[in-house]
Amino acid sequence: MRHLGETASPVLAVAPSANATRSTALTSLPPRSDWGTLQRLFPYLWQYKWRVIAALSFMVGAKLANVGVPLLLKQLVDTMSLKPGSTQALLVVPFGLLVAYGLLRLSTSLFTELRELVFAKATEGTARSISLQVFRHLHALSLRFHLERQTGGMTRDIERGTRGVHSLISYSLYSIIPTLIEVTLVLTLLAVKFDVWFAWITLIALVVYISFTVTVTEWRTQFRKTMNELDSTANSRAIDSLLNYETVKYFNNEDFEAKRYDDNLNRYHRAAVKSQTTLSLLNTGQQLIIGCGLVAMLWRATQGVVDGRMTLGDLVMVNAFMIQLYIPLNFLGVIYREIKQSLTDLDKMFVLMEKEREVADAPAAVAIKIDGEPEVKFDNVSFAYDMGNATAPGRRILYNISFVIPAGKTVAVVGPSGSGKSTLARLMYRFYDVQHGTIAIAGQDIRQVTQASVRQAIGIVPQDTVLFNDTIEYNIAYGRPGATHAEVEEAARAARIHDFISGTPQGYGAMVGERGLKLSGGEKQRVAIARTLLKNPPILIFDEATSALDSANERAIQTELQSAARNKTTLVIAHRLSTVVDAHEILVMDAGKLIERGNHAALLALGGRYAAMWALQQSAE
Repeated sequence: MRHLGETASPVLAVAPSANATRSTALTSLPPRSDWGTLQRLFPYLWQYKWRVIAALSFMVGAKLANVGVPLLLKQLVDTMSLKPGSTQALLVVPFGLLVAYGLLRLSTSLFTELRELVFAKATEGTARSISLQVFRHLHALSLRFHLERQTGGMTRDIERGTRGVHSLISYSLYSIIPTLIEVTLVLTLLAVKFDVWFAWITLIALVVYISFTVTVTEWRTQFRKTMNELDSTANSRAIDSLLNYETVKYFNNEDFEAKRYDDNLNRYHRAAVKSQTTLSLLNTGQQLIIGCGLVAMLWRATQGVVDGRMTLGDLVMVNAFMIQLYIPLNFLGVIYREIKQSLTDLDKMFVLMEKEREVADAPAAVAIKIDGEPEVKFDNVSFAYDMGNATAPGRRILYNISFVIPAGKTVAVVGPSGSGKSTLARLMYRFYDVQHGTIAIAGQDIRQVTQASVRQAIGIVPQDTVLFNDTIEYNIAYGRPGATHAEVEEAARAARIHDFISGTPQGYGAMVGERGLKLSGGEKQRVAIARTLLKNPPILIFDEATSALDSANERAIQTELQSAARNKTTLVIAHRLSTVVDAHEILVMDAGKLIERGNHAALLALGGRYAAMWALQQSAE
């Protein structure tokens, strides 16, 4: 029973919770700056500070070796310009320079590979830490968030964010910082060895190049963001359609789904073409700026050779320096764009991590203490899924509900759909917190103890059973990870599904398919029952636990459930009144209110709503 289908009711006259207020405030926060995203990333990276320092050291060594290559090349060329008769110098000096030249080239590659090797663990470790934290945080968020999420788009954001960690670290540490070091060294050498114009020409070209690149890339960012949003939307639509494959087939809507998907792809296609057009403009402008700077430098160097102020080796050295600078600068636009995109993707993942928990453990929360059979008490509980506001009030689901499930007893809740029955189970699990009143287990307010300990103490057979796309044994054993095969088989026997499993070719290793769609509704429900029986908690909730079973299996399973509920505190939510006649107390709900309560005989004698429902079901049978 989904809360979207609950009966509309008058407004709940309580103020929105602090969590709801904080959650609303979070959505209105201004976008985080790029520097803010880097600050958010830094603590994860700084866990590997010694590797960061070592990698930076190797990077500086690689750049020093790289800058030394043109200097040696100059010496080699100048040495070759010898007077006739200097045969000995020709044989000895160039050989030493050639060896030194080769060693410098090797040192550049060696330092670069050492940097990659040392820093690989930091990069992968950072990505792993962030991804794991996001995964844990998503599981900690409230049911409301997961009912409203778009799975395809969210998984795409996480995937891009994880990739963004690698890209950001790689491009910043392996490209931007080394390029800045190399530019500084080259400008210093050119200013010291030659006239200052060499440094000025190079610096002006760099400033113009960087300014042009940053300006155009900032302008292009809007197109990349549009592409990402359309990509996430298309992915969400595709996954949603595939997950609802049967519904698509039922209504013969394959062409409709294909058209809807193609519309998203078409919008993505137009955005991608626009992005590529602006990229071509960026690349052309960059090449023009670099080309002009290179021509100016070579003209100045050539003029110096003609005037006798520079040697031929100096000309070769200047050309080599420009080529070495040209290669990383040629990719600066791509690198800057990728860094900006990585920051955007990473920020989206950080936004997910900062989604505030609507239901959070109290600061001093401890594990719930349960000795033996616990009592469950609802005391004046009122609740609304959507609190609304002054102009658009929300819908109240429960009105001042009070009842007790005595220790080791069974209490049943009956009533029409939308009356709030399943909401009781969700509140016990703390998928939501009540806005008024308290729910206590073994005398302890569940808001003052940890959620994990509360959920560990409760086992549920839900109305809608969803299974993992894994084996039958995995799905049953999910009730108690680490259970032996014998224990899994015992639970399956109790749920009357062992014979069916044994009859399949793969037995307990049979795959159940996406969301368990390879199994019938009754088979899925029996797997859910087996899973809960295996968990064996002190509190049980049966939310229409036999609704998908035929009459014969329902009677057999009902006997097993009654046996499982013996000496356990049990809440049974049911439409079929015949399944709850033995309950300690039966609560009749309508529109979020308790209208009748008592055991089966007393309610029949009352001649009210329960008696009418019983008569109607008996006549139907």
